[in-house]
Amino acid sequence: MGSEVAKITKDFKKVWENCLTIIRDNVDGQNFQTWFLPIVPVGIEKTTLILQLPSHMFYEWLEEHYINLLKTVIKKELGSFGKLQYRVVMEKKSSGIDSQTINLSSNPRHTISNPPISIPIEMYKTGNKELPTPFVVPGIKKHKIPSNLVETYNFDNYVEGECNRMARTAGWAIAKDPGGTSFNPFFIYSDVGLGKTHLAHAIGLQTKANFPNKTVSYINADTFYQQYLEACKTGNRNDFILYYQSIDVLIIDDVEHLGTGNKVSTQEAFFHVFNHLHLQKKQIIITSDKSPVDITGFEARMLSRFKWGLTVELTIPDFDTRIKILNKKLESNGITFPEEVITYLALRITSNTRELEGAMIAILAQASLNHKPVTVELAKEMVDKYVKSTAKEISVEFIQKIVGEYFNVSTEKINANKRDREVVQPRQICMFFAKKYTKLPLAAIGSHCGGRDHATVLHACRTISNLYETDKKMKIYIDEIDKKMKI
Repeated sequence: MGSEVAKITKDFKKVWENCLTIIRDNVDGQNFQTWFLPIVPVGIEKTTLILQLPSHMFYEWLEEHYINLLKTVIKKELGSFGKLQYRVVMEKKSSGIDSQTINLSSNPRHTISNPPISIPIEMYKTGNKELPTPFVVPGIKKHKIPSNLVETYNFDNYVEGECNRMARTAGWAIAKDPGGTSFNPFFIYSDVGLGKTHLAHAIGLQTKANFPNKTVSYINADTFYQQYLEACKTGNRNDFILYYQSIDVLIIDDVEHLGTGNKVSTQEAFFHVFNHLHLQKKQIIITSDKSPVDITGFEARMLSRFKWGLTVELTIPDFDTRIKILNKKLESNGITFPEEVITYLALRITSNTRELEGAMIAILAQASLNHKPVTVELAKEMVDKYVKSTAKEISVEFIQKIVGEYFNVSTEKINANKRDREVVQPRQICMFFAKKYTKLPLAAIGSHCGGRDHATVLHACRTISNLYETDKKMKIYIDEIDKKMKI
C-alpha cells in the first residue's frame, strides 16, 4: 500500500489530467474552460486529491453544479475511497491571500442538525445514494432527521428588493411562529434562478435559530419520490408517512415534479403527510416553478390545499437589487470588483440571479487563470461567451443608460415628469428601443419610463419611426445607439 501511495503522490498532476479528460467529455467547451481549467492540482495525501480554486464562490458553484461528476471521476482515478479536498484562495480587501481548506467529502454546508426523535427508522442504501427513509426495526429508537439545510442560504445573504419583499417578510414571520400564522402552507413560486430555494432554506435556518428543538427538514420533490419508491419496495409505506408526519417544519422544493409521470401513489402519500401536518399546526413550505393554478398532474383536492395559506411570486430583480446582490456576494467572499464592472453585469444580465452570480464567478475564474485584471472588457467577453442566453437580452435600464450617455442626459431626467426639449426626444428614443428589444407590453415600458401610459409609449414609437425615415440626423442617432446596444 505504501508504494501505491508514493506513486499516487508523485503523479498527482497526472491524476488530475486523467480526471479532466473524463470531465471534458461530459461538459461543453465553454463550461470546461470556465470552471475546470482554472483548477490547479497541488498534491495528494493518501487517497485525497488536493485542488486549489480561485475563490470560495468558485467552490460553491462547483458543488452545486458538478459535485456528482467530480465524485465520479475521483473515485474512478483513486478508487472507492478517493476524496477531494479544496484549498480556496481568496483575495481579501485588506491583506494579501488567505487559503482555506474545504473537505468535499464532509459536505460542510449541511451542518444544521435536528434533535433526536423516537420513530422506527434507519438508513439504507439505494444505488450509490444513502436516503433517510422509514424502515421498520425492532422497537423504537432515537434518530436524527437530517435538516438538509444549507447554512449559506440564510436571511443575511438574501438581498431584499421589490421583487421579493412580500415573500421575505412573510418568511420571517413564519420563522418567528412556524405553524401559528395564516401563512400555512407558504407557497413560493417563480421562474428558475430567482431565489425560491434560498428563501425556503433561510426560513428553515431562522426557525432553527429561534426554536432549536423543532425538527426542520428540507427535501426536493424528486428525492421525496425516490424515497417513497424505496419504502414501497420494502413494504414500509406507512413508516414513510410516519417519518414525514413527525416533522415540525417541512420544506418541499420543486413540488411540481410530483405532478409529472405516474406519481399518483406518491401524491397520495404527500396528501396524507400534508393533512396531518396542517391539522397539527405544523408548518409546510412549498416551492414551485409554477403557481398553484398552473400546476398540472395533481388532483383537485391537492391543488386546493396549496391555496389554503399564502401564495407569493418572486419576480425578476430590478437594476438596484441586482447591484445589491452582486455587492453582497462579493463582500461575503472578501472580493472586490470595479464599480463599472458591477454596473455592467447588472445592466446586461437581467433574467435571473443565478446567471448573474455565475457570470461574476466566471469573470473571477478567467482573471485568476490568465492573470488579468477584472475589467469591463473582460466582463463583456465572459457575458458574451458564458451567458449567451442573457447577452442578447436588453433591459429598459440598459437602454436608458446607453441613450442617456449618448445625449448626456441622466436617467433621472429621462424618467422625470418634465417635458424639457432636451429630454423629450431621448425619452422617446428609450421607448422606441424598449419596444424593439424587450418583450414588455407598452404599459410596462411606460411604467419603466417615468410612469407614462401605453398611449404615450405608442406615440413615442411612431414619432421616432417616422423621424428615422425622414430625418437624416435621427437616422444617425438611432443607428449609432443601436450599435452601442449590441457591443
